[in-house]
Formats: sequence, structure tokens, C-alpha cells
Amino acid sequence: MGAADFWNNQEAAKKKVLALKGLKGLVDPVEALTKSAADAAELAELAEGESDAATLKQVAADCEKIESDLAAIELRTLFRDDNDPRDCFVAIQAGTGGTDACDWAQMLLRMYKAYCERMGFEAKLIEVLEADEAGIRSATIEVRGPYAYGYLKGEHGVHRLVRISPFDANHRRQTAFASVDVTPEFEEEDIEIKEADLKIDTYRSGGAGGQHVNVTDSAVRLTHIPTGIVVACQNERSQPLNKKMALKYLAAKLHARQEEERAAKLETARGEKGRIGFGSSSQIRSYTLNPYQLVKDARTEVETGNVQAVLDGRLEEFVEAFLKWNAKR
Repeated sequence: MGAADFWNNQEAAKKKVLALKGLKGLVDPVEALTKSAADAAELAELAEGESDAATLKQVAADCEKIESDLAAIELRTLFRDDNDPRDCFVAIQAGTGGTDACDWAQMLLRMYKAYCERMGFEAKLIEVLEADEAGIRSATIEVRGPYAYGYLKGEHGVHRLVRISPFDANHRRQTAFASVDVTPEFEEEDIEIKEADLKIDTYRSGGAGGQHVNVTDSAVRLTHIPTGIVVACQNERSQPLNKKMALKYLAAKLHARQEEERAAKLETARGEKGRIGFGSSSQIRSYTLNPYQLVKDARTEVETGNVQAVLDGRLEEFVEAFLKWNAKR
């Protein structure tokens, strides 16, 4: 990368940068852990020699942190997909369940944004379609961070919610569904997109996004005519920036489609979305709030009664279980 001509070939350079990012994601934590362990051992030896109980107590706390960091490194060894180091797009769509499904989709959006914050990822809302009564019909976020796709790919599928509906005057128990689609991010330069193959629509942005919202037709919707794939972006500051982000998302969707058709490399990791409702073969997790409290993963059978913690973004247990389950397949 220090070579004078490194950036002469933009495509090759970006691939090298991505490869470096993935390798650093593996090597840097190991080096940091090795240093921490050596420092703790040296400090423990000094403290024992001086019978320093307070320092020994601090060393014990340091060792607990080292064990936690080691577990995180061991989890990284489960990332086998070439796309795992990439950033990704997470798209949420309300399914069967009417207003409850739209509200459920918004709850999932909040859950994933909270999880990303816990992981130190940047989660940027690029498109949202609000529902008429409550919640959202759909939303897409761009997630940036080390191994963002690797951590989130197991969330792809249908999520089921059972609760007493806040929208039912008779307070009946309702079931609602929403789907989550996770796609690794690629630059538009990574895949050829012909302008002639695009139907470009502009419209007025709605919802949160800034002062430009509802002032100009800055939002952009792209339809890829040969495949029928539709993507949109509305939360950037201008129409050109929205178009650029939409092209990036379209490139990701097209690349994933090509890989599935060519070698089915993403099919196992992403699964088939199928129908978003009762009887869906791609239902991956259920969240029950009534008559009891339980979140259960249909693939790994991991479950917890602390539903609120999960909805607040504490997904680590489910993510780790999926990675281990997926590695055995």
C-alpha cells in the first residue's frame, strides 16, 4: 500500500484494502491480547513479591477481561465466508399482521440499531417507509464495522412476534411477522450496472432525515429492469448522494444474486426468505411476550426469558450460537 502506484488501479487497491482490513481484524486483537496477558503476568509477579493484595485484586479483574477478549477472538475463528469482513445492508420488511407487523418491523429496527451501538458499529438509516397508522412498512440501514456482515448474517429470515396487541380494542393476543434481509456491501464499481438497465425515480423524502426533507425531490428509487430489484435511499443530503448510496445498495443486491446463481455461496448463510407469515419455512426466531416471556431461535434452539434485553439489542448469545451452528453445517 505504500507503493507510489498503489491507487493507479482503484479496483485492485480496494480489494487489497478490504483484505488488509480482514487480516487486521484477526491479527490486531491477538497481539493486544498477548500484550495484556504478558502485562498481567508481570504485574502479578511483582504484586506477589510485595504481598500487594490490592494489586492482585486488580490483576484478577484484568484476567477476567482477558478471558472475555479471548472468547471474542475464538468467535472470530468461526467467520469462514469471504464476505464476513464486509460492511452490510440490513433491510426490514413488515409481513403478515397488519398494523402489529408494521409496529414489529419498527421494533426490530430499534433492536438492530441498539445491537450495532453495543458492537461499536455505525448504523446509518438510508431508507424508511412509514406505515399509515403506526410503525414502518420497511427500512434499510447500512452497517459499518469490522465483520459487520459476519455478525449479522444469521439474522436473515423471518422473525415472529406474539403479544397482546396494543392496537386491538379487545386486547386480544396477536401474531405478527417481519423479514430481515442481510446483504454484504460492495462498491458499484465491483459489478457492472448499465444506466440503460435502470429506471430512476425521484420523490420527496419523508420522515426523519434533516431540513431538506419534504422540500425537494431528493429521494431516489432505482429499479434494475433485468432483475426487477428495487432499492431506494432518502436520507442523504442531496439527490446525487442518495443516488450514489442507492447504487451501492443495488450493487450489493446484484452481487449477492450473482453469487447465488453461480455457486450458491450465500444461499446457506442467507437462506430463503419465502412468505413472511404463518407456515414460513424461513422463520428463524420467535419472540413471545404473552402468555409467557420467551425468545427462541428455531435453528440453534437457544432461548431466553429476558425478552426486553433482546429487544434492547442484547443479541450476542444468539449471534454466537448461530456462528457455531453454521460452522458445523
